[in-house]
Amino acid sequence: MERILGRFAPQFYALLRIVAGFLFAFHGAQKLLGLFGGTRVPLFTQLWAAGVIELVGGILIAIGLYASLAAFVACGEMAVAYFQAHAPRDPIPIVNQGELAILYCFVFLYIAARGNGGWSVGGGK
Repeated sequence: MERILGRFAPQFYALLRIVAGFLFAFHGAQKLLGLFGGTRVPLFTQLWAAGVIELVGGILIAIGLYASLAAFVACGEMAVAYFQAHAPRDPIPIVNQGELAILYCFVFLYIAARGNGGWSVGGGK
């Protein structure tokens, strides 16, 4: 499979970055703007700061502009979200509903290490 799909690795990475970034931005839009079935959170609270990171960071990741920095910050936010909101409920992610936070955390850690990649405003391979 690597021989067939491996030659498209740069394009698949770009797709991963774009899709993960926009999905993350939707979470921020829910918190900040009340879109997509969300509820606006109060200004200058921890949830509001999370919404800013999600909306702005998600867009930067998706378009590939300062993707490493934005993904690193987003990774940290997701780690905090997991340990503050999910882990206290139960140590097992599927039980505490924290698997999405963990998945975002590690996807963003990978993007932070890899950078903008192709199909990006900021350039890259």
